[in-house]
Amino acid sequence: MEKRILNKLAKLHDEDMADEYFELLIEFLKSFRDEHEFKRKRKLTNEKDVILITYGDQIKKENNQPLQVLKNFLDKYFKETINTVHILPFFPYSSDYGFSIIDYTSVNSDFGSWDDIENIKGNFKLMVDLVLNHISRESNWFQEFLKGNPKYKDYFITVDKSEDLSEVVRPRAKPLLTKVEINNQTKYVWTTFSEDQIDLNYKNPDVLMEMIKILLLYIDKGARYLRLDAIAYVWKEIGTSCIHLEQDHIIVKLFRDILDYIAPEVKIITETNVPHKENISYFGDGHDEAQLVYQFPLPPLILFSFIKENTRKLRNWAKILETPTKYTNFFNFTASHDGIGVRPVENILSKEGMQSLLDHTLKNKGYISYKKNSDGSKSPYELNISYFNAIVGDLITKGDRDSQVKKFMASQAIQISLAGVPGIYFHSLVGTRNYYQGVEKTGEYRSINRRKYKLERLLEKINDKNSITSKVYNYYIKLLNIRISEKAFNPNAKQKIIDIDERLFSLMRISTDEEQIIIIIINVSSETINVGLNLKDFSLPKHINLKKLKNLINKEEISTTDNVLDLDIKPYEINWMTNS
Repeated sequence: MEKRILNKLAKLHDEDMADEYFELLIEFLKSFRDEHEFKRKRKLTNEKDVILITYGDQIKKENNQPLQVLKNFLDKYFKETINTVHILPFFPYSSDYGFSIIDYTSVNSDFGSWDDIENIKGNFKLMVDLVLNHISRESNWFQEFLKGNPKYKDYFITVDKSEDLSEVVRPRAKPLLTKVEINNQTKYVWTTFSEDQIDLNYKNPDVLMEMIKILLLYIDKGARYLRLDAIAYVWKEIGTSCIHLEQDHIIVKLFRDILDYIAPEVKIITETNVPHKENISYFGDGHDEAQLVYQFPLPPLILFSFIKENTRKLRNWAKILETPTKYTNFFNFTASHDGIGVRPVENILSKEGMQSLLDHTLKNKGYISYKKNSDGSKSPYELNISYFNAIVGDLITKGDRDSQVKKFMASQAIQISLAGVPGIYFHSLVGTRNYYQGVEKTGEYRSINRRKYKLERLLEKINDKNSITSKVYNYYIKLLNIRISEKAFNPNAKQKIIDIDERLFSLMRISTDEEQIIIIIINVSSETINVGLNLKDFSLPKHINLKKLKNLINKEEISTTDNVLDLDIKPYEINWMTNS
């Protein structure tokens, strides 16, 4: 393992420099390993792994630290159902709701303390963001850089304004370079995402070493998943696209080697909001890069299926999904703190299909964010709208609450039925709608999906059985409790997509021991559909009894005739049927 770590360093820097930093790194890693007791065996994910995505100050109560309020809420409402919490950046920050970090090593005092973070890990595994591409312009590192401190001279990337940067892939429609003054001299620094988020220079090995120390700090504080934010943009090479460069993958591999060396149970998840083929490249060979990658095409494809009441695109895409090894899984999600990315479906949907997503978003009072292309034109980057509003559409004004909840939960059932680990945004669990006041307050489109709740108001809604919040929360918890109890929902259980009707999303999950099957049929349309499914067509193990199935959701028994399953599937109905 030590040889592999040295090899990675040598690929990033010259051999003499690699040797020098290798000695320092190994000494540091050995010291860390000696001070901590981690399981030496890699751990597989299972059906009980469900990850909640939330802000540290998601729930507020007067005179209480938000992280303490969050812990109490999690313990009461999610402890029996969800085993992992992704707390979005909880560090001091200057913009982008936490992703412009001022100090990587401390907890935002408005949220709480490291003690509060460690208290949450008592009942939940933790996912923590390693925001390694950039740091806040208010950070000490950058302020010292501006003062001309030689230690920080190469922590950031300065570029001559005349350089041709037209090949650089832009995830935003903002300037790539930001003007700064250093010792009364004008310089331009690289800023991929905003003028407040200054890109770090990984050609400087000191920066890499700093980030490795921060990675180890997070593990020391309880992180069991490390989310590598914007990893695809980390390495810069003028004259290239500066995205998915070989060095980006080497850095992921280096981090993986380090974790395998000191803490094999800690998993890496990469955040790369890009087309599917590029996204899954961060699995590497299945053993040397990320254990999880975000399933970015899933949110727009599910939305498209409900808009068109047609699942063909979603089914055809799902048929080709596979991970390289049992140690790698997709991170299935429909909503997050960001918008619904559309770049991942550029090669899946037609131009007309893409336009239908944009039109639907605007019709339902959402927004479109754009990125800048190398030729100066703009392309849609993400849809900014709550996933509830996006899926429910005009039922918000025309339908009753039960119809709205049924339609929304059908979309969520697709996510948690697919092979992989489900990641569920807090606002999906409580059916939050578009938050226009947030957009007005911040001027940022993404704020539409980043509402913060007062504890009293949230509890009122959860306890009001007639509210959408209560109906969504209780339905979601019911589905998740079923999921974590069934071995055929293990992330590594086999998955077969079934073509029955264009309006249905259907698949079969088969447990790894081949003792259980779950047949999943979800109606994305407003029509009742009759299904006649011959189970003999699936070449299932002979010992599986197909004469009687049980509906896991309503507990009803379903008899088949000559192994043919005959059902009427109501609008937006979810069916999970098992032999066991």
